[in-house]
Amino acid sequence: MIDPKLFHIDLRKLLGAALLGAGAMTASVPASAQTVNAMMHSGLRVLDPILTTAHITRNHGYMVYDTLLGMDENFQPQPQMADWQVSDDGLTYTFTLREGLKWHDGTPVTAADCVASLQRWGSRDSGGQMLMSHVASLEANDDRTITLTLADQFGYVLELIAKPSSVPAFMMPARLAETPSDQPIPEQIGSGPFRFVSQEFDPGSRVVYEKFEDYVPRSEPPSWTAGGKVVNVDRVEWLTMPDQQTAVNALNSGDLDFIEQVPIDLLPLLEGSDGVSTGAINPLGYQTMGRMNFLYPPFDDIKVRQAALVALDQEDVLASLIGNPEYYEVCPSFYGCQSPLASDEGTEGFTANGDIERAQALLEEAGYDGTPVVILQPTDVATVSPQPVVAAQALRQAGFNVQLQPMDWQTLVSRRASQQPPNEGGWNLFFTNWIIPEVWNPIVNPMLNGHGREGGFFGWPTDPELDRLRGEFAAAQDDAERERIAGVIQAHALEQVNYIPLGDYRSVSAWSDQVKGLLPGPVPVFWNLTKD
Repeated sequence: MIDPKLFHIDLRKLLGAALLGAGAMTASVPASAQTVNAMMHSGLRVLDPILTTAHITRNHGYMVYDTLLGMDENFQPQPQMADWQVSDDGLTYTFTLREGLKWHDGTPVTAADCVASLQRWGSRDSGGQMLMSHVASLEANDDRTITLTLADQFGYVLELIAKPSSVPAFMMPARLAETPSDQPIPEQIGSGPFRFVSQEFDPGSRVVYEKFEDYVPRSEPPSWTAGGKVVNVDRVEWLTMPDQQTAVNALNSGDLDFIEQVPIDLLPLLEGSDGVSTGAINPLGYQTMGRMNFLYPPFDDIKVRQAALVALDQEDVLASLIGNPEYYEVCPSFYGCQSPLASDEGTEGFTANGDIERAQALLEEAGYDGTPVVILQPTDVATVSPQPVVAAQALRQAGFNVQLQPMDWQTLVSRRASQQPPNEGGWNLFFTNWIIPEVWNPIVNPMLNGHGREGGFFGWPTDPELDRLRGEFAAAQDDAERERIAGVIQAHALEQVNYIPLGDYRSVSAWSDQVKGLLPGPVPVFWNLTKD
């Protein structure tokens, strides 16, 4: 057993080292400042929230940036920075910015800034790309008015601009938004409820945010990413701990206020603790999956992809990842089994429990020649570390030549963007997780995209039929037709093995009882909180 007093001293040293690693502060923090100390699911290195789909960068985005629209708990778009009107023919959308919006550098938010931001987002995000393919013009009429005119009918304009993830349509000054979407923006200036403190940033270790005093929240009650973003604390600090046990001890000792994702096997250490609460703040949960690289052998062959699909056992993956069946569900649907479009369509020949013999037969049919399968294996994030190990074992049993390459998650986030051959710094397979509101329909799902090398999500399948079907879904006039087309898309994507669905799960957060007002939703947010 660790002596709690000794641990408390060691943790103070650890936090002090984090401060020193960030460099000397340029301004002292008042002793009376209310600070929330949080451990997020990974360290933050990539700061541009349009450049990557990484959840930690998205979380950072919601601290610093705001969006024209938000999405409430009923999946409905709501006004945020702007209100809107739609013309009778459904082709013209007029957005009017709220008065008094400011960037963190004190300059006013203008419609021209937002047009540039929408254009940058629309060149990067999968759903944004689809939207922009239907846009005839996007213009700033004056300082507060934006007009988006469609070339033809498209039913998901508001939903895509409001979607909470994976790449939300964050607004930033035009001078930043004009940065090419494949290059990082040079500084973090938003109009959101918190201000990024650049001089205290230690990449991968410590991030500091301060309340933006000029932020004016909406008056509506908060719901998901919509409504009033009222900040009640002075600072939020994200601290990276060396391991999960350290973080759990820190929460119990009062040195941490919030842990975003607690490993299920450590939950008993918190569930019986006085002054600590636990729960799933994202009740819809996550989907975990494997994504292949379509550009290079062996996964440029559909039979090889199908062999990998049937080799993997969802129950094995989920048991290793989560452990407790109370928090996971075997689910073959690409949209998540708790979503409105959950479906069994196309799953007749797919077993979520794995079939090694069938995988072996498919590999033999494909003439697999032993080409190595390079699997990227993150070692520092509990929610993406087990999948590669379980998958490697199953794929080897099926006859694949597997090479596991360990690295930290942020290195993986950078490397998965490489289109180089696997033996030259590229890859064949990596695993990731999406919240259900990121995958719940084929328009927002980033991996249901057939754009290939230009504009596709990492893995880059070229699939014109998939994109044609997504266009049909967007043009559908009623829910029954959308449900039918979503089923056709799922069947097609399963046959092509667009990715390998590995089941649904819920992660558990933990927080000090001194922290109140934690909001449920698809994104961990720090507005509405109070701290005693």
